[in-house]
Amino acid sequence: MNPTVTADNMNFLQRAFAEGGFVMYIIAVIAILAIIVIVDRLMKLKNLSVDKKEFTDQIFRMVVAGDLRQAVSFCDARPAPLTNTVKAGLVQAMNKRPDEEIQVAMDAAVMREMPKVEGWVSFLAVFGNIAVLAGLLGTIIGMIGSFRAVAAADPATKALELSKGISHALNCTAFGLGVAITCIIAYGLFQHRIQKTENEVVETSMTLLNLVVANREKIRD
Repeated sequence: MNPTVTADNMNFLQRAFAEGGFVMYIIAVIAILAIIVIVDRLMKLKNLSVDKKEFTDQIFRMVVAGDLRQAVSFCDARPAPLTNTVKAGLVQAMNKRPDEEIQVAMDAAVMREMPKVEGWVSFLAVFGNIAVLAGLLGTIIGMIGSFRAVAAADPATKALELSKGISHALNCTAFGLGVAITCIIAYGLFQHRIQKTENEVVETSMTLLNLVVANREKIRD
């Protein structure tokens, strides 16, 4: 890495931030909040994910063998939305409850577990919209200040005052749009991951119910 280029870039960013005025601090706060949400979701989703194929292969093998206690213990060892939902159905099946109650237990588990997956992701969309509006606010403030300065300046400094106002406006616009684009992209990626997780949980719970119904006579006490 060329240290001269890095220093120049830092100077450019610092100068752009200073020229943008107080609105840049508002956008910076939004950016920090968005980064906190993104890092939090990346860590939580990693901890809440399981290898679906490996998990279902093991669980379904235990259900077919009628050993639901071992299946519940297997779920307890891997706490996650998928395993907790499957466990809710297995507990009902182990207690000889009817199929409807098994399904209701797993549906309730899905509703209980999905908020853990979603977290504060919806706020990324809000942050994205606020960043755009804050950038627009900075643009308007910059242009108003520019026209006022030009009107009051002498002819020799009008060009300089106009360039300051335009620089203020464009820096706010660029920073606001940059933060908004980052938030919207992260929101879209997280929504895709959340929807995929929900689909996996629902699909696995339905498959498990069918498997329990087909193997009820094998379930051990």
